[in-house]
Amino acid sequence: MPDNALIDTSNMSEGQRAALEMAEDSRDTREISGFAGALFMGQADFSRLFPFPQQSQKDKEAGDAFLSKLAQFLEQHTDPDAIDRDGEIPDSVFQGLADLGAFGIKIPKPYGGLGLSQSNYSRAAKLLGAHCGNLTALLSAHQSIGMPQPLIVFGTEEQKQKFLPYFANGQVSAFALTEQNVGSDPAKMSTEATLDQDGEHYTLNGEKLWCTNGLKASHIVVMAKTATPEKPYASTAFIVDTSWEGVEIVTRCHFMGLRALYNGVVRFTNVKIPKDHVVHQVGKGLKVALTTLNTGRLTLPAACSGAMQCCLDISLRWAREREQWGSNIGKHAAIAQKIADIRADQFATESMVQYVSALVDNDKKADIRIEAAMAKLWGTEAAWRSVDQTMQLKGGRGYETADSLKNRGETPDPIERMLRDCRINTIFEGSSEIMKLFIAREALDPHLRRGAAAIDSRLPMSQRAIAAAKAGTFYSLWYPARWLPIPANLPKNISPALAQHLNTVHKTSQKLARCMFHAMALNGPALEKRQILLGAFVDIATELFAMTCAIARTQALIDQDAKHPLHTIHYLCARSKKTIKQHFLTAKDSVAETSGYKLAQELLKHPAP
Repeated sequence: MPDNALIDTSNMSEGQRAALEMAEDSRDTREISGFAGALFMGQADFSRLFPFPQQSQKDKEAGDAFLSKLAQFLEQHTDPDAIDRDGEIPDSVFQGLADLGAFGIKIPKPYGGLGLSQSNYSRAAKLLGAHCGNLTALLSAHQSIGMPQPLIVFGTEEQKQKFLPYFANGQVSAFALTEQNVGSDPAKMSTEATLDQDGEHYTLNGEKLWCTNGLKASHIVVMAKTATPEKPYASTAFIVDTSWEGVEIVTRCHFMGLRALYNGVVRFTNVKIPKDHVVHQVGKGLKVALTTLNTGRLTLPAACSGAMQCCLDISLRWAREREQWGSNIGKHAAIAQKIADIRADQFATESMVQYVSALVDNDKKADIRIEAAMAKLWGTEAAWRSVDQTMQLKGGRGYETADSLKNRGETPDPIERMLRDCRINTIFEGSSEIMKLFIAREALDPHLRRGAAAIDSRLPMSQRAIAAAKAGTFYSLWYPARWLPIPANLPKNISPALAQHLNTVHKTSQKLARCMFHAMALNGPALEKRQILLGAFVDIATELFAMTCAIARTQALIDQDAKHPLHTIHYLCARSKKTIKQHFLTAKDSVAETSGYKLAQELLKHPAP
């Protein structure tokens, strides 16, 4: 049992205990400090978002220079529909992206990269997301979770000098974690690396599934089990050169969308890895993976905001041109609401991405684990809704391929391709369900720190009694305060039109904190099994985070006398209030949760006729 674990695992099965202890040992052990995490405690600290962080003019200009070249290259030298049709990205596109420095956007200049900020990287992801899902996946898998990001964060100076220039110049990298029987449970990992007798090399054996970029990568970060008697499920991250003997691409995987994804099964047979190719520390592989993903996840909502902008542009054009029943279809309420939803989703997603990107730029060690996970959860779900709504709005022309539309002389809007490409985003880099469990665990952390010891059967009664007394003292003050009509600490000079929405965030945050406390008191340690309940709590806080980011960004635009989206904010917040109300009802409906679970278990035993 790791020293910093807060959860009693004594009553769990060996498999449950192994998975939980491994995850706990690899968590960021800092107390939650960001705005999003505090929402679960009933503390909406608006000072963290107001004034909304603005990209400096110097940083923006550095990004503009690259983005202008990238946009021109994408427009003139890439054909997303041909890439989708052929299932291949032309060599000329690889070379062109390399010449632009697109494989080293965040790699520091001393190592040959562009050295651009997270904000500019997110802007590039938005541009790519609006243009081509395959190119987005290529560059994202390479530098968000592939070699550059883990080396920038965890690599030794020698590793950075040796490898980063390769990737800055256009070499492709990949990340290998998933296996045939291992998705989000790395305790079951079978790929293993053992230290040779010479103590200078590891021997790697195993097979990895769905290794994105694996077919094109010169190097892969491979997660492998490095068991010891003390830590039988420990894993380590290794740098593996794909040209080494024993590295084999078994097959290329093909998917519903992203048809030019260079994703495959990679097999490792007695691969010799030098000891200096360990990333971070032996036994700390999962920590490398989780930390990398914290920032890496931002790429997906950033790209999704671009896809949603594309959907909005297509929908607006069609709603103005298409006439039914004597008027443009945009005049019909059912169509107008779809357009409003797409606009609200796009603006909120982009606002979250801008905020979290600014956190990273202002402090490389910023605790963004909840904020990044919420942006990923909310933004990818929103993008899926937006593409689906756009297809519905365009009807048969949305379902028809771009090539077919072009052959008939119509505008070749790529909605059909976008729908196929977009669907993976709610699964990539942590599915929506896994994101909710991850956020829920972090949201419960402040309570576990204060109360877990009181119910930990492994501790002596005297120690449990002391912990219970301390927790009681804290909650005797904290809980009543969640009921008091304490005014929100609103930012100075907040627009009256926005103040009402921030008051809603404040009051809802207090209600959320109360409901979570009630759930903990009622369920005790069994709360972790109430995944529908916890998911509802996460959805509520995520809506509040999306609302607040969008409100703060709008206030910044008002302060700059820029065109501001008040209609968008009013619609977004009104819709979120309804959504949150439904989530609270879901949290209360334990009967539906229990009966649904029972039905599923019965079907698993005796399938319906």
